[in-house]
Amino acid sequence: MTSSSCTACPIDPDGRAIAAPAPVPTATRWPAIASLAMGVFGLVMAEFLPASLLTAMATDLGVSDGAAGQAVTATALVGAVAAPALPLLTRRLDRRVVMLALSALLVLSNALAATAGSLAGLLVARVLLGVALGGFWSMSAALAMRLVPENLFARAMSVILTGVSVATVCAAPVGAWMGDVWGWRSAFIAAGGVSLVTLAVQAATLPALPPRDKPNLRVLAELLRRPPVRVALLAVVLVISGHFAGFTYIRPLMEQVTHLSVGAISGVLLGYGIGGFFGNFAGGWLAGRSERHAIVAGGVLIAALAASLLVAGNSPAVTPIAVTLWGFAFGAFPVGFQTWIVRAAPDQAEGAGGLLVASFQIAIASGAIGGGLLVDRIGALGGPAFAVVALTLGTLLTLRHGPRPAAKAAA
Repeated sequence: MTSSSCTACPIDPDGRAIAAPAPVPTATRWPAIASLAMGVFGLVMAEFLPASLLTAMATDLGVSDGAAGQAVTATALVGAVAAPALPLLTRRLDRRVVMLALSALLVLSNALAATAGSLAGLLVARVLLGVALGGFWSMSAALAMRLVPENLFARAMSVILTGVSVATVCAAPVGAWMGDVWGWRSAFIAAGGVSLVTLAVQAATLPALPPRDKPNLRVLAELLRRPPVRVALLAVVLVISGHFAGFTYIRPLMEQVTHLSVGAISGVLLGYGIGGFFGNFAGGWLAGRSERHAIVAGGVLIAALAASLLVAGNSPAVTPIAVTLWGFAFGAFPVGFQTWIVRAAPDQAEGAGGLLVASFQIAIASGAIGGGLLVDRIGALGGPAFAVVALTLGTLLTLRHGPRPAAKAAA
């Protein structure tokens, strides 16, 4: 094995280098990569919509803001199970067929959410979204490795993650605006239209992708025995739960503490999205040099911003700036954690990706539940309070035990 073929290989507990994954074809399929970016856009848009429509949904369905926020929890919990399970359950199926089925589930989820007459009906729709979300995210990086040559993998992942950036720009502000003009259901109707277009593009561009990794429960158990994988997953749970505790309940804070109008809230959420768009590129640049530094920088900034909302959340000047910078800081997390987990387990990309997505979804559920309990008990500042604690712990863990250049050079 040449030295270049194992530059990203981790070392097992016995000091042996773990084999790198099989070489990928040299063909480059950018239209297929673009279709995966569209899938990410549709999924993230649907996932983020409740944050911008929370109070309207709660009023229409006759439940509290904290109860409506469990629409996020339902998606996250199901996604946490689907992420590691779907690669196992579909290991004999062509990946093209699996991805098209997941996109079809996204279409159905949006249709059910738009017509939900109760919280239970909405939760059913969000469960289906969780299945699509968990399966799609767990396999996207592994598929990207098969659609482009190895030297273009980072660029392909950057293109796919652009779907996250565009969704963060569009979903929250457009959802809030549409909810105010036509009602919250109109936002889910629009998301359903986007998901239909995505399904058509994927059907036209994705090639046949026979299964290759053959993940199983033994592989997942072996991955969890690797210290770098365990540290990465724990860091995800802490950091992402803190982020979503604050972000999920940001609209109640702006309405009840800052006392902003709906138009002003839409503008602030647009600022969050634009910040996230540029933050994705800045985070990608920093993660390319050190994923540890990217995650630590994002965590420190968001913890400080959440603290500023606790202290001065009633200020119409502080809150918009804090929310916009929050979006920018979050951009470091997706690419930072994706890079960390791929370097920790390059030989089992689908299995490691499934565990990463499961940890993300557990973190989202933890943040939505914990933040919701605090919001219902102490008010809208409960979300930022949860965020400060969880992000501080996750950032300290990453700073102390995250991947270091010397460790990667030794591997």
